[in-house]
Amino acid sequence: MSTSQRRRAKAFEPVALDHAEAVIVDQYTRLVRLAYLTLPGRLSRHRRVLAAHSLVQRALPGFRVRHATARIPLPRTGSADGGGPREAEPARTGTAYMTARVLCAALAHERRPRGWPDRLPPPRQLRPALPVVWGLRLFPRAGGTEEIALAQVLSELPAPARAAFVLCRLDRLPHPEVVDLLTAADVSDPEAALRAARRVEETVGEAAGKLLRSQEFDACSVQTRPTDLLRRRRRFRLVWCAAGITAISCAALLTIGPVPVPGDKPARQTGGRPAISADALLRTPPGVWADTSRVDFSAWPARGSRADDRELLTRALAAWTDPPPGTRVGAARATTTEPPPRSTQLLYADVVGGEAVVLFHDGRRVVRYVEPASPTEPASLDFSRADDSDVTTAAALAVSRKDGKIRYLTAPWIAEARTRDLLRPNSPGRPLDVTGQGLTAAVDAPSAAAPCDSLPVLQLRSSARIVEKHAFLVTDLGDLAPAHLSYTPLPGTGAPARQPREATSGTALQSWARGACRLSELRGRGVRAVNQWDFADQKLPEGGGRAVWSCTRASTWRGPGSVLLQFRTSAESATAPAKVVGRARSTAACSRFGQHVVASTRWTAPGSGHRYLLAAGSRDVTRITVTGDVDSERRGRTLAVRAPEDARVTVRARLADGEGLSEVGR
Repeated sequence: MSTSQRRRAKAFEPVALDHAEAVIVDQYTRLVRLAYLTLPGRLSRHRRVLAAHSLVQRALPGFRVRHATARIPLPRTGSADGGGPREAEPARTGTAYMTARVLCAALAHERRPRGWPDRLPPPRQLRPALPVVWGLRLFPRAGGTEEIALAQVLSELPAPARAAFVLCRLDRLPHPEVVDLLTAADVSDPEAALRAARRVEETVGEAAGKLLRSQEFDACSVQTRPTDLLRRRRRFRLVWCAAGITAISCAALLTIGPVPVPGDKPARQTGGRPAISADALLRTPPGVWADTSRVDFSAWPARGSRADDRELLTRALAAWTDPPPGTRVGAARATTTEPPPRSTQLLYADVVGGEAVVLFHDGRRVVRYVEPASPTEPASLDFSRADDSDVTTAAALAVSRKDGKIRYLTAPWIAEARTRDLLRPNSPGRPLDVTGQGLTAAVDAPSAAAPCDSLPVLQLRSSARIVEKHAFLVTDLGDLAPAHLSYTPLPGTGAPARQPREATSGTALQSWARGACRLSELRGRGVRAVNQWDFADQKLPEGGGRAVWSCTRASTWRGPGSVLLQFRTSAESATAPAKVVGRARSTAACSRFGQHVVASTRWTAPGSGHRYLLAAGSRDVTRITVTGDVDSERRGRTLAVRAPEDARVTVRARLADGEGLSEVGR
């Protein structure tokens, strides 16, 4: 056997048991974080935390892990003279060996055997494993919006790509070592996983490693909350009652025996019975919102004068479980209408405008049940997404819509509410009456059918008790939760680049006044937030004034977003709708994961009538090139060149790092 063959054979030997144990003890936090990030995102955070710890603890040799333990590669390390691999140090050997075992177990967590039913979870998720936690829910501490956005992007990747991304950005391993580890973990195409990880790296940038090290993904520093104590007490009593009834029934059957009836048929279970009882609804104590790290719908207390009306709650849950004929059911885009789970939380129950209204939250959705006063009128059910909500997107819910008016229920952390018109940026907000239960007076609802001569929004201010004391704007787009409006200023104005902030400043309101009328196009699309980003300004030719280029991004609850590229000039009125010069759907453009943009439009000089092709790019654009019927190139972020009206051209930009950039939507 040659020297190179002996080295290659040795590189696939497993490590000693005591050495593997030392690696787990020394690097337990890193391995748990790797497992937590690789596990499927559809698992709840509690289950992912427990599964990550279980996988790492069971990775010790001696437990059954699905791979050939004798074929875990050592990390590739070159010799000093570049002449082939040298033997890796024992520490690096053990680290690679245990990392591959953890990876293999995490990747196998969602694998299904051939013929396994799709409606059932994978078998590894059904198998009980330590650690087991009773009576508590575990979850990592909440991160910011950037961490939540990264988690959503990772959840859409295949598990091997997630693992490759974590190994590259968190562990900073070179690509050959990542390929070796994925190969050892039974990944069929590690190169494809690495390519997918690279695409995410390009969008996230250098901040990826810092985000992955944040508390949002640390499954070892967790918070705990008890499960519902009252429900546990009721379940304990029900178990004893059920055991007693079962014992009595068995004794009666043994004594009397079956009495067959000719022609008897099994009874058919009728609909209308709720999936859970009104007594089993979760109710958050009133003061939790002021002392929690996750300020969202789960922190809303149960409010309303009919929150204890068991009959009303039972009717609402029954209609949700099995809507009676005639019930009007509406669901926002990508929102299911499945029956209420056991984790359903009561938010509100009261009479609003003569109708009984009940609001629920089940962790993923908010549900509104409306029961008219007249028994001849049908009830209605509305469903909207609410997962990963925060201070702003969980700030209010639409309780009633009637005669062009809306009444909102505000979150308990809202200290002040005002109304204002986006098309009148210089007019101050007007105070809005709010009851002690958080119910607002009726406000005008934006209408897609009416002329766009006003656009009412809510301006809310959060309480100082949750630290984030600030004002923000939300507007109705047809769903239960109003959409959050934000603004990103022009580069070079003293503000950090591409950092959205609240749209309450004078500059933000002036920008939104030119794009507000486009919000009607977003109604009914499940939009959670809309950001107006002024990415470039330009001096127009022939003394035509100045122009501002904007990208309006609508982010949906389900993940994908759409963008509108808009162009406005200083010669137009302060509320004239900006010109749309580009649009795209299901894109990452104009978000944290699509930070670069270039756009173009045609413009006519008002004095001479000369026609121009204008183009502008975001902060990192260093050169703009036009090809086709017109050929031109300019250094910098803007371009203006004479061009016929019907000229066919292609506009591209070059970034500071040398990468090319095409127009959005072209």
